[in-house]
Amino acid sequence: MTVSSTLRSERSRIYDELLAEHTIMRRGAALVAVSFANLADGQPVDVGTLVSTSRWLIEYVRSHHGSEEEQLWPALSELFPAAVAELDRMVIEHQALDAELHTLTRAVDAIDAREITGGPAEVLVVVSEAAMTGLPSAQRVREILTRHFDEEEPVLLELFTQVPDGDLARVRNGIFRGDSRVSPHLVLGLMEDPDRIPGYAAVLSAFPASVRWLRPVLLARYRSTKKALAVTTFLDRV
Repeated sequence: MTVSSTLRSERSRIYDELLAEHTIMRRGAALVAVSFANLADGQPVDVGTLVSTSRWLIEYVRSHHGSEEEQLWPALSELFPAAVAELDRMVIEHQALDAELHTLTRAVDAIDAREITGGPAEVLVVVSEAAMTGLPSAQRVREILTRHFDEEEPVLLELFTQVPDGDLARVRNGIFRGDSRVSPHLVLGLMEDPDRIPGYAAVLSAFPASVRWLRPVLLARYRSTKKALAVTTFLDRV
């Protein structure tokens, strides 16, 4: 393999890693939104699982955007001054999404604060809160996130292809790769449901060996999580 082809491969890998992060979040947002819809519809959703899954998604998105704003955007702005306006627009979109994540956090906190004893009154209150606050907010998070990624990805693809050789590592370090020790069953499951993300092998190879060894167990836990959330369809189909 020549040096030039190696560098082309590295640029492709950087973009694949970005798409991997985005795909995990797209599917995670779909999982949470559908779960809230199921709960609001009175389906047998495990509230504790919905709360923990929602909290994981919120933190994952915030960490991803924090990495972009602190590392990736400054690096790209320095390399491509003409793209600063586009990158600034993305920060504004981050702010809109963060506001909705705050709303979703409040809805999750309210549901989590309820002491569910199984009585019809408690269940009715939780279902009502899910329908009135959690579901609309989860749907907006999904919509804003999807629109943002749809606009962001073409811009970054164009910039990534122009990154000077010596700056590839700096740009790559600005792409958030979620801590696989935090809810690894969700990360692994969303990497494969309904099909494997771009650059799956490279992304998986970066996981700790313990996570890779436990992959079958973690995927089984992911399937159990979906069942607890009453989600039966492939996430890209909903």
